[in-house]
Amino acid sequence: MMVVPAPTVAPDKIAMTTRDGPPQSGPLLSVLYCPPVFQPWLAVRRKVRWLHIAGACLPGPRSASSRGMKPKASSEHEDQVGKAGGKITPRAEDYPQWYQDVIREAEMAEPAKVVKGCMVIKPHGYAVWEKIQRELDGRFKATGHKNAYFPLLIPQSFITKEAEHVEGFAPELAVVTHAGGEKLDEPYVIRPTSETVIGYFFARWVDSYRDLPLLVNQWANVMRWEKRTRMFLRTTEFLWQEGHTAHANHEEAQEEVARMLGVYGDFAEEVMAMPVIRGVKTESEKFAGALQSTCIEAMMQDGKALQAGTSHDLGQNFGKAFNVMFQTRAGSRDYVWQTSWGVSTRLIGGLILTHADDAGLVLPPRLAPIHVVIVPIFRGDDERARVLAACAKLRDQLVDIDISPPRARYRDFLEVVVDDRDMKPGAKFYDWERKGVPVRVELGPKDLEKDQVCVKMRVDSAAGRGKEFIPQAQFLATIVERLEKFQTALLESARQRIAERSVELNSWDEFLTTFAGDKSTFAWCHWDGTKETEARIKEQTKATIRCVPLAGQGPAAEPGACIVTGKPSKQRVLIAKAY
Repeated sequence: MMVVPAPTVAPDKIAMTTRDGPPQSGPLLSVLYCPPVFQPWLAVRRKVRWLHIAGACLPGPRSASSRGMKPKASSEHEDQVGKAGGKITPRAEDYPQWYQDVIREAEMAEPAKVVKGCMVIKPHGYAVWEKIQRELDGRFKATGHKNAYFPLLIPQSFITKEAEHVEGFAPELAVVTHAGGEKLDEPYVIRPTSETVIGYFFARWVDSYRDLPLLVNQWANVMRWEKRTRMFLRTTEFLWQEGHTAHANHEEAQEEVARMLGVYGDFAEEVMAMPVIRGVKTESEKFAGALQSTCIEAMMQDGKALQAGTSHDLGQNFGKAFNVMFQTRAGSRDYVWQTSWGVSTRLIGGLILTHADDAGLVLPPRLAPIHVVIVPIFRGDDERARVLAACAKLRDQLVDIDISPPRARYRDFLEVVVDDRDMKPGAKFYDWERKGVPVRVELGPKDLEKDQVCVKMRVDSAAGRGKEFIPQAQFLATIVERLEKFQTALLESARQRIAERSVELNSWDEFLTTFAGDKSTFAWCHWDGTKETEARIKEQTKATIRCVPLAGQGPAAEPGACIVTGKPSKQRVLIAKAY
């Protein structure tokens, strides 16, 4: 029997467990563990030991303390992200460390540490998420969807109703067994996704074809226990939205799947300046319980792919599992056809990996929490008062400028900061550069005399190169155009990266060379369509089939021979290593 102490729980209230049995706890302890109903799938999928730590069950190796060793940090990367003020490792030197350094120096987030695998999203990072939320929420509502909220805790029996669903999610579940000092009659699963609980309520809300289509979206947090975590890209708890719809026939559901994939793809390119490939997931990679999954895949600067959003055709699987039936126009009873689709705070990771550089974060204007920072330049109190007054006046003029796109469902006024901190100007430049602010303005006594401003864009592009000294009136008149050009430049740079680093491979030897070691790129290859070949590719190279591209999203469909087996192939698929 293994006992794992928790610093916040009295010794006599600590849960104890054998390797296979549920925990024994005191009356005040709420316990999370993986009950026997889920363990058969886990035994097949991975070797685990269940650790019950102050109410949490974590799949992983036997604890270091139980072997008489000092416990190691939960994640090497987590310990490398702390307080800002250090250096940023160059991408060419250590790409994973560069990513962590950018997050730290931009003050986007930090590891929670006291909660395994979780992160604290700092104000600057959360402000980016708020921008993502606002933009997507408007697009969802424009397509007829309404927001709702469903319980965080899901009855365990709900998860087991759909066979593929439970098998796919069993390794990642956190389960509540005790609450209020008592053992629950039925354990609750902490929401890993909401298809099951929403299916239950859809059955209460739908009775007739007149109730359809039912279009809802939920902004929420979810929890999935992860063995290896990385800020924004893969954490135990993360924020997301999940759309859920019910339809009277399959055709309408398929149209919804395509529509929402289009919303995600357009958002990624128009707002994030992150180009994507839209396609269909293979049977091995599709969402657990879906008939078909579609996705958007983005290329990061290291050539790896990031699955940035998914849209699923659930068929009638969840309708049958939860008896979501309706009376058709003909008077018969039938099960609804459902969809689900979602994106998460993983998008922020994609934003960083797409645009950031060795100097820090780079933010497209449409997602930047701060668009312009004004840095006053002065010597002495007399100059200080005059310059700060001029900075405040310029700020007041800028914040009245609306940069929202045509037909937007919101106003988007410029966010401007006057940095009057007691620091040298150079330190301020350095700080705001790392935070990714698109435009920096310097204003000093000489600028006031000439009625000009000194402008510096975060990165050189058609929007501006180096320091520019321009009349203040001209700057005010052209700031919207400048930001639009900057947004476009970031998208074009990312598109150029994909164009330059995408290859068509026709032999297994070429493929092995392309993906040797840690190398990755977007490779378009013929595949024979079998799970066996797909598994062999992944096993030997760690690369995976990211998607079968939709029309216009990759090379034109043409028959060929599979690069692994030589068997016939209908078209090329996208293969890459992925986050």
